[in-house]
Amino acid sequence: MTTDHPQEPGPTVTIVFESLFGSTRQVAEAIADGIRETTPVSVMSVVDAPALTDCDVLVVGAPTHAHSLSRPASRTEAESWARDPAKHLRFEGDSRATGVREWIDRCPSPRIGYVAFDTRVDMPRIFTGSAASAIAKRLRKHDLREVVPSESFLVDKDSHLLPAEIDRARRWGRAIASAVAASARPETSMKR
Repeated sequence: MTTDHPQEPGPTVTIVFESLFGSTRQVAEAIADGIRETTPVSVMSVVDAPALTDCDVLVVGAPTHAHSLSRPASRTEAESWARDPAKHLRFEGDSRATGVREWIDRCPSPRIGYVAFDTRVDMPRIFTGSAASAIAKRLRKHDLREVVPSESFLVDKDSHLLPAEIDRARRWGRAIASAVAASARPETSMKR
């Protein structure tokens, strides 16, 4: 877990991510780079995340599996893909550990709201589905408000991030920080 705090106090952001081959982790770190320019941010794997995250805005990300969030069976399958040397994948996850799907059920409670992102194959969303949509749907069920519309970051068919996605994630992180600052102002505050 990494935490950075600029000099001025203000709203805080926590990024919780699930990553199996590293792409979602890389995106989470790039988003944090964009946010930390102006806003305190913590980044942690879902495996290390506490049940209730004490923050103003919660950013949650996961890889898209079978049109949605991973399940224990799909995490086990991903682990087996990484054993195939032809795929050139390194498994970063733990197929037995909690994923974002299970973690959200513990009811995280950010004070202002949430932001969702995913990684998915570079194909039309109708064919791939979106873990970000599933994250947003589950968090809305906990009466949480979306601060910034969800975003997908694209990987190739071998689960490697496309070249421009890290820079795009940093820019999106800056946009999140701007929205967080605006939502924290008394006249525009988004109350739960």
